[in-house]
Amino acid sequence: MTLFTTMTRAALVAAMLASPAAAETWRVWGIHPEDYPNEVALESFAKAVSEGTEGRVTPEIYHNGVLGSQPDAIEQLRAGAIQAANFNMGPMGEIVPATNVLSLPFVFKDVDQMHKAMDGAPGQALSDAMSEAGIVALSWFDSGSRSFYNTKRPITSPADMDGMKFRVMNNDLYVQMVDQLGGNATPMAYGEVYQSLKTGVIDGAENNYPSFESSNHYEVAKYYSITNHLIIPECVCVSKTAWDALSDADKEVVRQAAVDAAIEQRELWAKREMDSRAKVEASGVTVNEVTDPSAFQDAMAPVYAKFIEMHPDLDQLIKDIQATE
Repeated sequence: MTLFTTMTRAALVAAMLASPAAAETWRVWGIHPEDYPNEVALESFAKAVSEGTEGRVTPEIYHNGVLGSQPDAIEQLRAGAIQAANFNMGPMGEIVPATNVLSLPFVFKDVDQMHKAMDGAPGQALSDAMSEAGIVALSWFDSGSRSFYNTKRPITSPADMDGMKFRVMNNDLYVQMVDQLGGNATPMAYGEVYQSLKTGVIDGAENNYPSFESSNHYEVAKYYSITNHLIIPECVCVSKTAWDALSDADKEVVRQAAVDAAIEQRELWAKREMDSRAKVEASGVTVNEVTDPSAFQDAMAPVYAKFIEMHPDLDQLIKDIQATE
């Protein structure tokens, strides 16, 4: 073998070792329209990841739930078919029981307290639990506070819900919540709600102002009653399979991009919430605020008791959340 051949082979090996890792295209699941705060922030996340990894990871956002419903997307993410997503934590309880704490009615005092809890030790504890299920939570989006809306009448007390059928997300806690308030809970995919309200399959649902408005549910449900019964955070989550394949440097890029996206989303959310409320009120929707929610809160005592009986190990996490200042 000549010296030239030896040097040439050595140069080729060096070039191969120095070449960047093969580029990965990440499929990222989102459920909302492109102009929704979550989707705008996801696009910022995608851009920051692509630029920060110099193209080694290129996320592509799929809006409007085109990759499936959230329960389907959670399973796809765990299997690695979807690499990242923005999930509401409500349906997550079916996979990660610890996250059901976030679905306990009135567990948070307000949105600011939710942010502090999720950015602190309680949020880290939940992230650790999710990781064991193949889901890496990197940051927490806002989803405002949820209230009831319906096609029949204003809700001022639990008695007003008596006999009405309300769509809830697929989580037994929400079924219990509505049942304890006197209504009939109907788990249903988000995309089916509009037509079900219009045709009378259900009488109402519960959600935040931006979702109530962007889904056009306000066109068929003319009563929105502010109960603020649920304040459920959302995650920017990555498949553990995709996460483990990243270098330490790229993990830091992705994590920081998720944190920055959460900051942007929370700011956009606050503005969108105000704009959505103005739009639905201008459309003729009757809005009433439940100024004393004590009757609703008192009705949740059996829900808490049953939850703690089933999950005694989560009692301290509940207390840590409620103690967050």
